[in-house]
Amino acid sequence: MEKTVKLIIDGNTYELPVIVGSEGEKAIDIRKLRQETGYITYDPGFASTGSCRSSITFMDGEKGILRYRGYPIEQLAEHSTFVETSFLLMNGVLPTRKELNQVRVHLNDNSLVHEDMQDFFRSFPRASHPMGILSSMVTALRSFYPEYMSAEENINTTFLRLLSKVRTMAAMSYKISRGHKVIYPRQDLTYCANFLNMMFDSPVKPYEIDEDLVRALNIFWILHADHEQNCSTAAVRVVGSGKVNIYAAISAGIAALWGPLHGGANQAVIEMLTDIAANNGDVNRAVEKAKDRNDPFRLMGFGHRVYKTYDPRAKIMKAMCDIVLSKMKKSDPLLDIARKLEEVALKDPYFIDSNLYPNVDFYSGIVLRGLGIPTNMFTVMFAIGRLPGWISQWKESIDDPHWRISRPRQVYTGEKERDYIPIDER
Repeated sequence: MEKTVKLIIDGNTYELPVIVGSEGEKAIDIRKLRQETGYITYDPGFASTGSCRSSITFMDGEKGILRYRGYPIEQLAEHSTFVETSFLLMNGVLPTRKELNQVRVHLNDNSLVHEDMQDFFRSFPRASHPMGILSSMVTALRSFYPEYMSAEENINTTFLRLLSKVRTMAAMSYKISRGHKVIYPRQDLTYCANFLNMMFDSPVKPYEIDEDLVRALNIFWILHADHEQNCSTAAVRVVGSGKVNIYAAISAGIAALWGPLHGGANQAVIEMLTDIAANNGDVNRAVEKAKDRNDPFRLMGFGHRVYKTYDPRAKIMKAMCDIVLSKMKKSDPLLDIARKLEEVALKDPYFIDSNLYPNVDFYSGIVLRGLGIPTNMFTVMFAIGRLPGWISQWKESIDDPHWRISRPRQVYTGEKERDYIPIDER
């Protein structure tokens, strides 16, 4: 028997169906609420609103759980690669060895971008933020590489093309912004190793591949590959609901990720550490300011909108952080401050009682800095990692039999009807 809840409005009783997810989470189906009652719900930020049914990612903020297609993030980070995890997200199952090899071949075959695109990159002002460039260039991909047809093989080719070319474009934009020679992808390197080589190789100083650093990048991207219905993923679904091409939908996700409250958080961590360094590296003062409710200062990289306990990704990224820092040939004052800040905050009762633990952004900002990634590229790195999640969410929404174009309602609070006053009478 279908479970329902009763809603009483103005003395009238209405029964609304209850939808139960595979992990036991419950949702009240209000699709007919306005039609039957004349009421709508009011939920700024949609924190209590389910916009879709999804089989991609499960997270439980109270218990600190994150799973992709049922697989715990801890297991994927330990045993998987970013390419394999991307296949899992996009197809729902782990690939066989043959399938994984085929994906690697496709990624290599599609890694080059049209030479004319370099002219686009060079046309942007030097001060342009990489996220604005990336969003524009992903939209431009539609002109160079037409949309997929209906055949499943062509759909997968489009997905892999995006996954491969966005990585190449990100490295290319970095090289061009510095006036350096563009480094092309190599057939003999893995996805992550290729990216690092395209970023840091040069004719005068060949880049040496360090497998520990490659592994750190793999884990960074695995941890960021999807995160349920966050701001950027919701943007991809909302824009995609208009049946736009996938390039436009992904471009919208990149733009949404740009903000400091979402993808820009890891960049904000480094900027915060820079500010602390400018104040004589006084970590204790920063902690006291963060505890003062009347002080607008906030410790970036602590706490999380959804996780009310420890962010499961943070523990994994912390381990990678220690490995990356051990590889550094010289000390970094910002990273030294980060370590002190972590140590002080983890012992302070205020942070412990408030569940303000370091989150994945705190450690990922440090890892990216340790890898040599410039700060203004941090959000781009996040975008590359989130790409398979966006693609998977877009495809799931397009294939959803309950698909409807997104069209939220509002509660109007403006003026009631009034007559127009001619300008000479005002």
